[in-house]
Amino acid sequence: MRKTGIFIVVIAFFSLIHMSQSFAQQGMQWRGGGGWGMGAPYSRMFDPKTVETISGEVVSVDIITPMKGMCYGVHLMVKTDKETISVHLGPGWYIENQDTKIEPKNKIEVTGSRIIFDGKPAIIAAEIKKGEELLKLRDEKGFPFWSGWRRR
Repeated sequence: MRKTGIFIVVIAFFSLIHMSQSFAQQGMQWRGGGGWGMGAPYSRMFDPKTVETISGEVVSVDIITPMKGMCYGVHLMVKTDKETISVHLGPGWYIENQDTKIEPKNKIEVTGSRIIFDGKPAIIAAEIKKGEELLKLRDEKGFPFWSGWRRR
């Protein structure tokens, strides 16, 4: 009877260890950027040669899934003196955990790469200035800060 009890405890112990490792691996895969990482097709659209700075008012803050297989991201519509343009910030899990909160009617300055996305002009943001606050999203080459732990 005592041997059976020890046997059950040992099996339960190893089962718990195996389950925790499985959950840890799944979590790491999810946090890997969800298609927003530097090597992904979407991030390769960032071109340092097309970086510009615009200023305007946030018209809307929306959720976007730029390409199939990506996790959702945060997207702004910004009205400038010349146009209303789509501004792509980054993956929702990253943006939602930043101190700087962007809301409609905020006056902001966006620095990023101008691209054509779904046939329309858009900007992949590298940084957002809102008053004295600065939200840095990518470095000058377009490397996303949420992928910093993967940097070589």
